[in-house]
Amino acid sequence: MAKKTIKIGTRNSQLAMWQAEHVQRLLESHGLATEIIAIETKGDKILHKAISKIGSKGVFTEELEEMLHTGKVDLAVHSAKDMASTLPDGLELIAYTEREKAHDVVVSYNSDFRLDAADKWLVGTSSTRRIAMLKHYYPNIRTTNMRGNLQTRMRKLEEGQCDALLLAYAGVHRMGFEDYIVDHLPLNEFTPQAGQGSMTIEVSSKISNQLREDIRRIINDEQTEYCLLAERAYLKHLDGGCSIPSFVLAKLEGDMLQIDAGLISLSGKKIIRKSGKIHKNEGQKLAIQLAQEVLEAGGDKILARIKNK
Repeated sequence: MAKKTIKIGTRNSQLAMWQAEHVQRLLESHGLATEIIAIETKGDKILHKAISKIGSKGVFTEELEEMLHTGKVDLAVHSAKDMASTLPDGLELIAYTEREKAHDVVVSYNSDFRLDAADKWLVGTSSTRRIAMLKHYYPNIRTTNMRGNLQTRMRKLEEGQCDALLLAYAGVHRMGFEDYIVDHLPLNEFTPQAGQGSMTIEVSSKISNQLREDIRRIINDEQTEYCLLAERAYLKHLDGGCSIPSFVLAKLEGDMLQIDAGLISLSGKKIIRKSGKIHKNEGQKLAIQLAQEVLEAGGDKILARIKNK
């Protein structure tokens, strides 16, 4: 009897393809047959608007999730940071890859570029979190919406459409643009959004038990999973998608999970930070507690203003 070919769904950008091929290599190294099916999502097509303006929920995932529902693909590979805090009925995340370094970096063709220079540099980013943090820590900086895959953004940078880009280290590293990193931003200031640096596997709840077990055994990194389950619990309690200016980073220290989380206003004027440490098995409980503390410290008002914009 012929082996079933596992169909892997992905976006067709170079970074997304790198991620899908990474998962493909892991599965095939364990004797599983695979096929990659790549598509262009709504988020890839609409580049003239910020993500927050075109609806953050499912902007990079909706079409892939429909393919999971219909059985056109068996699993979808996503950047974990792109996933909404609540998934559509009948779908679930079952594995997380080992996390890359999770911090943000500044990329520029000008090796002398510094965020704290007196110049009113123009920095490209489409992230509401990064824009707000730049306003808070570097009010001298101007920002411009910069959408598109990493290669498109680098081309726009080279054309002079901005002086620098603010990006996740993971993508820059995976695409080989590390030589253009001019600054690594500290995690205690530019704390990343939930899931940054890891990939996740989304499947239909109807997936066979055997395939589910195979995927988790081959792909899932248990240490990363503890961290990301906590981060996603934090995001879910805030009732936030991937485009609200929230941030959270969980780190394992032995059996203890350290969580640093918060929320920043769009203006950058108000930033709320909360943190705590707990046994890794209680990480989601602590994450929800921290989210509630953030809301009670004024985060509810920040989110209300964002929703009413």
